Amino acid sequence: MITVDTWAEIRRLHRADKVPIKQIARELGIGRNTVRRALRGEEPPNRARGPRGSKIDPFVPQIRALLAEHPRMPASVIAERVGWSFSPSLLRERVSELRPDYLGVDPADRLSFRSGEVIQCDLWFPETRIPVGDGQDRILPVLVMVSGFSRRIEALVLPSRQGGDLTAGMWMLLQRFGGIPKSLLWDREAAIGGLGRPTVLAATFTGTIATKLRLAPARDPETKGVVERANRYLETSFLPGRLFQNVHDFNAQLGVWLTERANQRKVRSIGARPVELDALDRAGMQSLPSVAPTTGLRTRVRLARDYYVRVDGNDYSADPRFIGRFVDVHAALDEVRITCSGEPAERHDRSLRTGQTITDPEHVVVAARLRAHYRAPKPATVRSHQDGHQVQIRALSDYDALFGVDFTTDTTTKEAR
Repeated sequence: MITVDTWAEIRRLHRADKVPIKQIARELGIGRNTVRRALRGEEPPNRARGPRGSKIDPFVPQIRALLAEHPRMPASVIAERVGWSFSPSLLRERVSELRPDYLGVDPADRLSFRSGEVIQCDLWFPETRIPVGDGQDRILPVLVMVSGFSRRIEALVLPSRQGGDLTAGMWMLLQRFGGIPKSLLWDREAAIGGLGRPTVLAATFTGTIATKLRLAPARDPETKGVVERANRYLETSFLPGRLFQNVHDFNAQLGVWLTERANQRKVRSIGARPVELDALDRAGMQSLPSVAPTTGLRTRVRLARDYYVRVDGNDYSADPRFIGRFVDVHAALDEVRITCSGEPAERHDRSLRTGQTITDPEHVVVAARLRAHYRAPKPATVRSHQDGHQVQIRALSDYDALFGVDFTTDTTTKEAR
């Protein structure tokens, strides 16, 4: 078979220069029949080879049988089942070609959003560990929220992924957006809708701010692809090369980067910058409610004798005067407040360390004073007998001293013996 260059030269010599076929064959060193075929064909010669056989061809029937029964079976397992001992990449390529015949194809549409329609939410876990004090560092979740219309990104480091912290983070970021969208889209985060329906806490939050909570289908990240791409953007463009002193420093650097870089860039899919569409997006949202929703970690416990309450793995002291009474504990993103029937029992800065005991020195003083008063000898009381005589009632400790009983050592004194 001749090359395309030879085919073109044959046609030029014969049609333009009127060179005879015999002379063309002699000059180009090819047969006259080859010249005739080149002149008859209107298309250049096709040098593509036909399909060739492969080592994997005899294994295809077995592979198809396995995929028909188990469409998601990994290629490595298929290799073991069919006895494949050659190149793994060759088998993976053929399995990838055959799998859609049995698994089906799940197309992902490109969606468009109206102003104020939806804000997509997700948790991003950066690999960089953040110092939290006393030599400890942790990988903390970052709540990322992105408007579907303007592609504006807002993000915030959270102390935990518990429902109270998630609602507190959402409320803080919604205040930055300046409005409430018609819906909030989440994946099936355990504290939001791990069972496929909104949790009581999440439903209470969205009901208070009058918006709808939408949960993405299971194993379908494309549904919230806008925020997924934002997570990848943070991972590749914000995080590399940065050092952080603490959580406040992380949030400060992140806020500056979002304002000056991320929300100023031109987004190809919408052909505009987020800051250019922000006002139009906010116009399609509801205004922020006049009363803030209930957020944060909340619990109600009876204050024990050691006058500490536990919040997210740390113990915080409360006023010992409220021992035995129910106290309400509210942990916001940055502080822990303890109250008893509306009366303040203590306020602490929230610690992001783990296994810590946070004590107010004043509580130790009050506890010592209460303990000394409790252990002080009680004066004898007088009670009237039935016949009118006054009978003195002594403290039990007086009888212990009289009979030489010492309960601190659980032994009797020599005098009693």
